[in-house]
Amino acid sequence: MAAEEELQVEEEGGGKSKLLIIIVAAVLLIGGGAAAFLLMGGEDEAAPESEELTLDEAPAAPAASSGGDKAEMGTALYVAMPRPFVFNVPGANRDRLVQIKVQLLVRGNQNEETAKKHIPLIEGALLRVFSGANADDLATIQGKEALKTQSLATVQDELTNIVGTKVIENVLFTGFVMQ
Repeated sequence: MAAEEELQVEEEGGGKSKLLIIIVAAVLLIGGGAAAFLLMGGEDEAAPESEELTLDEAPAAPAASSGGDKAEMGTALYVAMPRPFVFNVPGANRDRLVQIKVQLLVRGNQNEETAKKHIPLIEGALLRVFSGANADDLATIQGKEALKTQSLATVQDELTNIVGTKVIENVLFTGFVMQ
């Protein structure tokens, strides 16, 4: 009978330690899962549509200047085009596939909002310019610079016709791949 009591005591003690181990393991798993969720973030962040860059030498308020062509001086904002431009261009030996990622430099929140509002118009203007490009010209630095200059002039003309101001200060190619 004494042997049976010892056996029961050992079984009960063993059951409690197993239960304790299971509870500790469950708490660790739940805590680890919660920590991983918080560290990794609950949702993916989309690419920012614009980034702010404050220039030290630029005044915060619009400056009165004799050059009326300049947009509001102050905060430089970058408006990213929603998707890269992918198109074919003819070349002397063969046609090439080109991908260009574009961001627009604007000054001030008002110009940023205007540029975002007119993204389809800007995309159309850039596509017209890009479709007239030549692979042999785009292979050189001068050809890429000429394409940027022509893109800026076309976008500014389109926005001036619609809004009454140039809005865009510069067109930047943030990615350029030609195959």
